[in-house]
Amino acid sequence: MSVENKGRVAVVTGAGSGIGRAAALALLGDGWNVVLAGRRLEPLEAVAEESGAGVRVLAVPTDVVRPESVQALFAAAVDRFARVDLLFNNAGVGNPAGPFEDWTEAQWKGVVDINLSGMFYCIQQAFRTMKAQTPRGGRIINNGSISATTPRPNSIAYTATKHAVKGLTKTASLDGRKYDIAVGQVDVGNAMTELASRMAKGVPQANGELGIEPLIDVKIVGQSVLYMANLPLEANVLFHTIMATKMPFVGRG
Repeated sequence: MSVENKGRVAVVTGAGSGIGRAAALALLGDGWNVVLAGRRLEPLEAVAEESGAGVRVLAVPTDVVRPESVQALFAAAVDRFARVDLLFNNAGVGNPAGPFEDWTEAQWKGVVDINLSGMFYCIQQAFRTMKAQTPRGGRIINNGSISATTPRPNSIAYTATKHAVKGLTKTASLDGRKYDIAVGQVDVGNAMTELASRMAKGVPQANGELGIEPLIDVKIVGQSVLYMANLPLEANVLFHTIMATKMPFVGRG
């Protein structure tokens, strides 16, 4: 356990799988206390057991779409660990299948409610908690995705919400200054998760062709989140892009 991390507390949403799981395990491995949040208890308990962190980990079933559920999450964190030093605001869903002109209202709202409104509710509750605690302040890391800047074909809902997350990050970063709250964003490109595994089989490219894309181990993303989390509050990584080196992202693909 890192001595400087003893007693520091993180809340990780979407912690039962993928990037959230990787970040939670990285934080726990570095000595943090971690509150695991997700819609289903079983995956959260599996992560807790895998970590071997004992009393330093707490699983709290949470639906980020419901503000009262988010409030209960932070209340549970404070009740168990007395404060919150970090929110990794990670919960999210992918794009509905098929062309967007065929989507229903529910399919569109399902992405917006989780990827945008849910992220806002978590930021809001983190601010309420961090500005009231002693010592005051903390850090928020939003999961933005490279779709926060650059879309893929047929990704209008996911891309729109991730562009919006970039606005949340910038504005919360400004608004957090007076409370000693640092806000940044990690933009991930092609980490091996259930959401991104289709990249290895071939996904539509901008020119209309299907292309197999390289992926990185999701543990690398966990280490990026840990790096940002361990910065002193007087320093902030506003935007951090971690991606497969050879993925078609920069330039003309």
